[in-house]
Amino acid sequence: MSTYLIGDIHGCYNELKVILAQVHFNPAVDTLWLTGDLVARGPNSLEVLRLVCDLSDNVRMVLGNHDLHLLAVYAGIGRNKPKDRITPILEAPDADKLINWLRHQPVLQVDEEKKLVMAHAGITPQWDINTARQCAHDIEAVLSSGSYPLFLDAMYGDIPNNWSQELSGLARLRFSTNVFTRMRYCFPNGQLEMTCKNTPGKAPALLQPWFTLPRPASECYSIAFGHWASLMGQGTPANIYGLDTGCCWGGELTSLCWENKKFTRVPSNIQSETGGQKHRHLPCRFRVEGGKGR
Repeated sequence: MSTYLIGDIHGCYNELKVILAQVHFNPAVDTLWLTGDLVARGPNSLEVLRLVCDLSDNVRMVLGNHDLHLLAVYAGIGRNKPKDRITPILEAPDADKLINWLRHQPVLQVDEEKKLVMAHAGITPQWDINTARQCAHDIEAVLSSGSYPLFLDAMYGDIPNNWSQELSGLARLRFSTNVFTRMRYCFPNGQLEMTCKNTPGKAPALLQPWFTLPRPASECYSIAFGHWASLMGQGTPANIYGLDTGCCWGGELTSLCWENKKFTRVPSNIQSETGGQKHRHLPCRFRVEGGKGR
């Protein structure tokens, strides 16, 4: 029995199939943890969504910002951007089934036995694990309810950007959604900064990656996240695992076997232009790394 954590897939169906074969994933006994952003930017989002939905009994995933945007577009709220390449999902005969399944997925995974937490973007240092659980539950409850279009319409925006127990309603939901699906940088006091996407070495001096700020002293969890492709899995502290390595941008798809901490990386074979960036062709090979080679 193995647990495989896989970074943002973004419609890279062929690379997902390759990496599952390379790690000898067995759905009878193994489990996949997926960091979110199953869809958008890559060429085969519909195929990825169908595969993961079919494997759902063996999958523990979290929703990413692009997954939420797909839900908003399907609900008639968000704009269908050509660069996201989600039209095949919107026009698929099984779209209702896939969207309904996606709408009932969580934004946070916590495994007490493994002491492992996963969220698409991360966990704000302003929260302890119990606060994170409650804020995740709030999002998941409204997203799976009949009032989900109201939430999807209100989730866009960068304010509020500072946590307070006094936050309530849609403001609380927006802040929590930004933490779980969009966060990269914080100010030293933990306040979110939602505009900077640079790598840490190029960010303004006042900003710090969320994972470098002190967490509550009582926390003893490892954290896996995606979302931040430009990190390429590098520069995180011990027990913090950044698994988005930019497959849809011509990088790699990364898997981490939790039991032995071995990484498997499959290079992207995307050759077309996506989102205005041209990708170089990389041969479809793989490599395995042991230990902490991030």
